[in-house]
Amino acid sequence: MISYPLLAGGTMTRVIEAGRGTDGLIFVHGVSAYAHRWSQNLEGFAAAGYRACAFDLPGHGFAAKNDGFPYSVPGYAAFIGAFLDAMSFGTPALVGTSLGAHIAALFACHNPDRVRALILVGALGLVPVGETVRRAIAAAVLDTSRAGLRAKLQRAHADPTVVTDEWVEEEFHINNSAGAEQTFEQLGAYIAQSLDDDCVGASLPPLTRRIPTLLVWGEHDRSVGLAVARAAHAALPGTRLVVIRNAGHAPYFERPDVFNTVVTTFLAGGFDAVPPHEVIER
Repeated sequence: MISYPLLAGGTMTRVIEAGRGTDGLIFVHGVSAYAHRWSQNLEGFAAAGYRACAFDLPGHGFAAKNDGFPYSVPGYAAFIGAFLDAMSFGTPALVGTSLGAHIAALFACHNPDRVRALILVGALGLVPVGETVRRAIAAAVLDTSRAGLRAKLQRAHADPTVVTDEWVEEEFHINNSAGAEQTFEQLGAYIAQSLDDDCVGASLPPLTRRIPTLLVWGEHDRSVGLAVARAAHAALPGTRLVVIRNAGHAPYFERPDVFNTVVTTFLAGGFDAVPPHEVIER
């Protein structure tokens, strides 16, 4: 696994990459996170024959911050296109989590011929969340204190003990680095005011008839509950839904082996390799 800087569409980001397969997967993290969240997954997909790449969304991680970038779901979706161009990717599968799933889905809606498959994990943006939830998300984005970051990380995981002091300290330094405050102010304002305007629920049904689409949720997701997953599954023709046991909002992080198996078997056209006791439904 290697890591390096990349200029995409005039914006600097950081890439983590594993594998040299002909089939590519692009991993899109959620708000206030960064590419490293996928580090437990990239090698597994590389071993399965894929070229697997994660990157820092502008304003996050080690990417450029507060440089005039449009910090919004449409702005980030456009950046995916610039990233694919810079990386000379053909037609990859997109794997997005939380806000990253919203971003990936919007990119796919606008560029269906550039996406081979879509994997949405604990996805925002499938249904409107309403003003109260939008403002709560925005407030969490703006809280970059150690206590606030610890609370966000613990809420995202079924087992809060996975959140170590070292992890909180790393998050604190990254989310309080130069330009981060201004970035999160802009992103928080967008989320509070306009996130629901960019919902993809009405645009996705024609797409999911054409592009293989998998919905993955953790059994104990307290951020985007299973009710959203099941409603989206019912509304999006052709989708498959897998709920992973003993996981929260980040099943790819808490149960990486199960998550990797779920996704690789889906991309191969089935779920035969997924142990039945690891998932609630599929």
